[in-house]
Amino acid sequence: MSRLSRILPRTVILLGGVSLLNDFASEMVVPLIPVLLATVLAAGPVALGLVEGVADALASFLRLWSGRWSDSLGGRRKVFAVSGYLLSNAVRPLIGLAGSWPVLLLLRSVDRVGKGIRSAPRDALLADSALPGQTGFAFGYQRAMDNGGAVTGALVAAALLHYLQFPIQDTIFVSAFPGFLAVVLLAAGVREPSRASARAVRVKQPLDPRRLSPVMRRYLVTLGIFTLARATETFILLRGYDLGMGPDAVLLLWAFIHLAKSSTATLGGRLADRVGRSPVLLLGWLAYSGNYVLFALVDHLPALWAVSLSYGLFYGLGEGAERAQINDLATAEERGTAFGWYYLAVGISTIPAGVFFGWIWERWGAPPAFGFSAAVSLLSVFLLLSWVYRKVGGKD
Repeated sequence: MSRLSRILPRTVILLGGVSLLNDFASEMVVPLIPVLLATVLAAGPVALGLVEGVADALASFLRLWSGRWSDSLGGRRKVFAVSGYLLSNAVRPLIGLAGSWPVLLLLRSVDRVGKGIRSAPRDALLADSALPGQTGFAFGYQRAMDNGGAVTGALVAAALLHYLQFPIQDTIFVSAFPGFLAVVLLAAGVREPSRASARAVRVKQPLDPRRLSPVMRRYLVTLGIFTLARATETFILLRGYDLGMGPDAVLLLWAFIHLAKSSTATLGGRLADRVGRSPVLLLGWLAYSGNYVLFALVDHLPALWAVSLSYGLFYGLGEGAERAQINDLATAEERGTAFGWYYLAVGISTIPAGVFFGWIWERWGAPPAFGFSAAVSLLSVFLLLSWVYRKVGGKD
């Protein structure tokens, strides 16, 4: 921690700790949702796609609102972050009480409302606090901690299920404890930058996407198309369940994926600071397409584990660059709003992504569903290269 504090500001480090604890709590629950739907609630892939898609889309609209308001309040981000984390961690453990998939949809949506309130202001606070030239590093570190929490949460949940024979519902209830610690750390430990650096003058601008730069709009549209390919990762877990995994093994697979992401996220962020955003982002998206081709071909568990490792490594590599690119294309005064538009662009594609993926799965099987995502992600790579970066002469 002391060595890290000489490299990254204290606020960045603590926000990483908050992400770790929150994802510890969240990932004790999320990987169990497909199992809960398939067993206790007797629902299929379409229900899974609808639950995750609606919840993420709702969160995305709120991210735009909260990001813009954090700008209009002169860069006051923390109040939104605390409120969002508090709401999510109060509601998420109640998922264990769901008696039907519509109730699960409602609870999951409220959980994601909390995410919608906090995400854009938190990312803007992270960017506000990062040192010049370290934005990619800061976001890469945050994603590493986020994925590290996912690893911890999934492993703890697997231990509770396997060794202590906890029912799924009781395992979900236990997630309240790390979630509470995340809220306490944020509320008591994280300080916003001084009003001088956080722009004390209140910003009031029309919420109009035309105010964004042309390259930002092209980037957001391309991200939205890529999200049509980026269906929820819980479908990977559902594939494992279909191939014979039990609930504890499903949790281990989830932890394995996020451990791979965490191991490359900081490296990817630092690489994006050094060589630019575009090479790292293009590599990550190309690898995503290739890995989904491989997921389409998987028909036994050892292969699923191998492809999941490749998927996680390359996905983590590009996460910091994707967010740092938003920061690069935004002015300081519109940073929260820009992150809000980013999450909205991703969110409006989430419902069709999840539902269409689930529909293809139910109608033709898992391989065509993964193949469809691979094709759309390859189209996104082409657009990123020929439409976004070419318009600015290949510069970021």
